Amino acid sequence: MARRLRVSPIGVAQHVIQRGNNRQVCFASQQDFSAYLGWLEEYAKKYHVEIHAWVLMTNHVHLLCTPRCDGGVSKLMQSLGRQYVRYFNFSYKRTGSLWEGRYKSCLVQEDKYLIQLYRYIELNPVRAGMVADPSSYLWSSYQVNALGKPSVLCTPHALLIALGGDLIARQAAYRALFKFHVEGKLLTDIREALNQGMAIGNDAFKAQLATLTGRRMTPKKFGRPVGWRKNRD
Repeated sequence: MARRLRVSPIGVAQHVIQRGNNRQVCFASQQDFSAYLGWLEEYAKKYHVEIHAWVLMTNHVHLLCTPRCDGGVSKLMQSLGRQYVRYFNFSYKRTGSLWEGRYKSCLVQEDKYLIQLYRYIELNPVRAGMVADPSSYLWSSYQVNALGKPSVLCTPHALLIALGGDLIARQAAYRALFKFHVEGKLLTDIREALNQGMAIGNDAFKAQLATLTGRRMTPKKFGRPVGWRKNRD
């Protein structure tokens, strides 16, 4: 069966996840985390992809990013994935695949979901029970976005900048967003959109993307169409 072609319009934010094969460990040391982030910075610059948020978990990676050239995200993930697998296999004297097939991604409606995805991504270590507060986890963008840690990798999205009139106000407003977990329907919507490789947003956003790309942005409905008996008769 032919692979589904990716849709990656320039300037439209994407939520990306790459998992380890069979959920195996992909980062076994601090050096592994640092190496991955170093190559992420290198290839993001090379392929003109803005990285807004990230988290590196032991067996998967989440990114929130925006491509500024055609095919930027695909080129970034392919180059990064191959480079890191070579490094990991050499470091741990292993062979074979590391990643669970192709990465998954979904397009993001900015004004409704983008800030929520910042939260979803950076709260991953908290949901996993690894830390009590996102500021305690070193391998995410939270310390950059919320606390002002210097980063060449991170490009703040315009909606993040709009949270406050200056840097201090912006960071305070951003930290306030993390008083509550991402849960319920929002959590379900984020996960379903990512697993289906569709878009996350309202119907108007999905229709606009479908017109722009010529691709369906909603999952097919199962079962027979309404009125099929009448049409049959």
